[in-house]
Amino acid sequence: MSASEPIVTGGLLHWPIADGVVTLDPEPAHIVGTGGAIGAVFRHWVGRRVSSRVSSAQFPLSTFVVNVVGSFVFGLVVFAGANETLLQLVGTGICGSFTTFSSFSVETVRLYERGDRALAVGNAAANLVCSLVAIGLAWGLVAAVPL
Repeated sequence: MSASEPIVTGGLLHWPIADGVVTLDPEPAHIVGTGGAIGAVFRHWVGRRVSSRVSSAQFPLSTFVVNVVGSFVFGLVVFAGANETLLQLVGTGICGSFTTFSSFSVETVRLYERGDRALAVGNAAANLVCSLVAIGLAWGLVAAVPL
């Protein structure tokens, strides 16, 4: 172990130094905020990538993608038995800002308002069903290949 390699135990970061160990106990707000920043950047990136291929005016595909992928990732973390700190970072922070219930809701209402009622209902159903399937896949993956 070198002086530059931190050790993580119980959500605490420990850095060995010459005369002992420096322990950092980050506040949950910092952990969640850091995760939130990461998730927001990923959300922006996915939105740009998907929208460059499929117009969001036709169907809110980027919102659908982030909701399903985020559900899968959050499911992996939960079913793998992540500790509280990792749940705060990945679950509340990254997945919380990566996925977007508010955009999903507004986009669904906009589809309905413009007369695409079947597409609005399909969007709502697809988001719910596919997100639940993604969580189920995460559960199955963790059960089959313990992390």
